[in-house]
Amino acid sequence: MTTPIWTPSAERIAGTTMTSFMNFVARHGDPSFSDYDDLYRWSVQHNDVFWPLICRFFDVRMRKHWDEAVVDSAQMPGAKWFPGCELNFAENLLRYDDARTALVFRDERGRREALSYHDLRARVAATAAGLSSCGVQPGDRVAAFMPNHIDTVVAMLATSSIGAVFSSCSPDFGFQGVLDRFGQIEPKVLFAVDGYQYGGKRIETLDRVRRIANAIESIERVVVVPFLDTEPPIGGIRAAVSIDDFLEDTSKLNFRPVAFDHPLYIMYSSGTTGKPKCIVHGAGGTLLQHLKELGLHTDLKSDDVIFYFTTCGWMMWNWLVSSLALGSTVVLYDGSSFHPGPDALWRIVEDEGVTVFGTSAKYTSALEKHQVQPKTFDLGRLRAMLSTGSPLAPESFDYVYRDIKTDLQLSSISGGTDIISCFALGNPVLPVYRGELQCRGLGMAVDIYDENGEPVVEQKGELVCTKPFPSMPVGFWNDPDGTRYHNAYFNRFENVWCHGDYAALTRHGGMIIYGRSDSVLNPGGVRIGTAEIYRQVEQLDEVDESVAIGQDWDDDVRVVLFVRLRDGLELDDALEAKIRRVIRDNTTPRHVPAKILSVPDIPCTISGKITELAVRNVVHGQPVENSDALANPEALKHFEDRAELKS
Repeated sequence: MTTPIWTPSAERIAGTTMTSFMNFVARHGDPSFSDYDDLYRWSVQHNDVFWPLICRFFDVRMRKHWDEAVVDSAQMPGAKWFPGCELNFAENLLRYDDARTALVFRDERGRREALSYHDLRARVAATAAGLSSCGVQPGDRVAAFMPNHIDTVVAMLATSSIGAVFSSCSPDFGFQGVLDRFGQIEPKVLFAVDGYQYGGKRIETLDRVRRIANAIESIERVVVVPFLDTEPPIGGIRAAVSIDDFLEDTSKLNFRPVAFDHPLYIMYSSGTTGKPKCIVHGAGGTLLQHLKELGLHTDLKSDDVIFYFTTCGWMMWNWLVSSLALGSTVVLYDGSSFHPGPDALWRIVEDEGVTVFGTSAKYTSALEKHQVQPKTFDLGRLRAMLSTGSPLAPESFDYVYRDIKTDLQLSSISGGTDIISCFALGNPVLPVYRGELQCRGLGMAVDIYDENGEPVVEQKGELVCTKPFPSMPVGFWNDPDGTRYHNAYFNRFENVWCHGDYAALTRHGGMIIYGRSDSVLNPGGVRIGTAEIYRQVEQLDEVDESVAIGQDWDDDVRVVLFVRLRDGLELDDALEAKIRRVIRDNTTPRHVPAKILSVPDIPCTISGKITELAVRNVVHGQPVENSDALANPEALKHFEDRAELKS
């Protein structure tokens, strides 16, 4: 599309932090910019100047300055950023100490809690003192089996304040899924809840907590946070104590300075093809990248209210919480996005005066399917909407500007757990083009490579990053020689990060994501991104959701499409012909599936991402090694031994 679907006004552009940063760089970095493209090119070419200016612009609090070299090499992996620097992540997020609201918690039961910045610091101090009393030292792991709640944020900040390492799973993870994650990192302390509510259903978790505590010998203390009941029965859980008994009565908040690359978070890959990889992220790199993305690309300021629909088992939770460093109000939500009705989240957006709303592409598509019109709510303060998790279909762009708000920066963003941030994202000074991510992130040397490893524009290929960046993982847990880390990203192209996304750069600097490279279909040797098929199929009213895979067949690959239809519908010849026609008319004959089959459910990860690889394994009679990583593993049975796929 060559015409923008939305363009910021000149007044709006002038008031952005991005514009202020351009002026700041012009004063301190001595370049001359005419537009964002110039700034982006400069930030990549001079990343050793760009990242220190990010530190200065956002007043990053450091206890010890870095050595002369900002980055010690151009080697990936291996480059070390800001050697000699010491800081504390929590200190930067807790720099404010006033009565303004820091955190708001809402849930589907209608509960609301709020905490000021002053009271947040006090709660963190009491929790950190409790951790210290348990013997938690820098480098020790603290795990959280928690919902998206204020106490989860407090536990993270308390952990990082003393230099320990934080890792979290949402309470909808099954026992094996938690064990496969926390069992690898051997936490000393586990924060957990007694249960949660989802879709109106009460789900108790204390039995899982008991099993986790018994299975992971390293756990010396289980801190139980009441969430379903005011006084949950914790007597049968090894080393358990209630949160009230755990907290220490203190007002003293100490911040332990640590090295720039000191471990802050341990994140996890999806784990649908085996035990999840434990990805270690450093304190400094995470802080700088989040400040850049929230402050510049999202234009988040101290008077903003940001709400991202996420769980603490997804990296967007870590990203969201970093908004505290900018003095914003962060809205946390736990529960179903469609309970008690499909407009549930928009009532919160109205109530809390949300200015930045984030969600998944899947949620936006579901809103349109249910004909929800959020524009009927008071969205006067809402100025930006973010989307990630999967590519946002062009039709969803139309829906947002038609049924949510016309004057809105709609930013589809893409990165991942691997980098705890984004490669491509929004930009408040740029127009929005239908179906595109607005731009590549500052300081990120992102290109698209063809099969020969050559950069291309307006051509599909592998999304790569050709220079080091501060939020690269410190490494993988239990990977002493770095082999697993190297093999995950650097096997395809030497000294180049290969992210695993199939994408294209557009002529005006935007990006289109066509799906994951490992799920790209290859019929007749032609590469097809699954998102290209989903974009066509899921605009049909009859189809709620779909998943496409490549089935090995007659020494080639044939495309098989599974569809989950709306309630009461059946996949008859007429509907199948309609699906084929829509795909053929809007893509190419190669995209048209050889087989279209109906299923009542489609497997997805706990963070809501459809898992093509698990479906492909089942279709080919191969095991799904870690089905506990799925939100609905029972859905896999719908793909087993299908007679239609034997001819």
